[in-house]
Amino acid sequence: MPGIKQQKLSDVITERLEALILDGSFVAGQKLPAERMLAEQFNVSRPSLREAIQNLQAKGLVERKQGGGTFVNAKLNSNMTDPLLELVANRPETQFDLLEFRHALEGMAAYYAALRGQPEDYQNLQRAWLALDALPLSSTKAQEAELLGDFYLMMAKASHNMVLQHVMRSMKTMLTDNIQRNLEMLKVMPDAVTEIKQHRNTIVQAIIGQDPENAREASNTLLAFIEETLLKINQRDTRVQRVMRRLDV
Repeated sequence: MPGIKQQKLSDVITERLEALILDGSFVAGQKLPAERMLAEQFNVSRPSLREAIQNLQAKGLVERKQGGGTFVNAKLNSNMTDPLLELVANRPETQFDLLEFRHALEGMAAYYAALRGQPEDYQNLQRAWLALDALPLSSTKAQEAELLGDFYLMMAKASHNMVLQHVMRSMKTMLTDNIQRNLEMLKVMPDAVTEIKQHRNTIVQAIIGQDPENAREASNTLLAFIEETLLKINQRDTRVQRVMRRLDV
């Protein structure tokens, strides 16, 4: 019976580097640490590490810049954003479709973050939440949306589901844009904004409390509330426009 073929060291390193790219430790466009540092981190020789990086380059995951080092391919996420999803993001009528999609995505992230999250994940999530809470009144909706996007990415990372992390990271621009649009509309209803913050706090507490079902339910409750509130605002604006048209006549 033939023996089991031993895996090459460079292939093992390749897999570990791929995992770091997939889970977001190294993101598109980011420069990798120097070969010496990576070799020390993995406790391997530099020739083996160099061979692993060549493997990644052959797969199109990284690119070398003469005299500048090795970078994760900047176009790694382009297929997730261009051109169809960009078209979706730029059509106002699709914003509610995106909000519905977020029910599944963020509900799943909250569930698995509560189920699989580690202490450091919960610390990072709390830090992201505190950063949101500490936003000054003078901050813009764009700044708030950016922090909320980071918060949801942190939640996805705590899920330890690499596919979910990749999808969330690839859609961050679209997600942040949707959040900003919603925030701009919601600012006319301060009470709703306060309630939304309470819902988000419930999500954080359920995740940290390692309660997957309540974490998912809290996420879905939040998004349902946002959707319902935005519909009310749209309906109110439509009634106002009708009144204004009558006055014009």
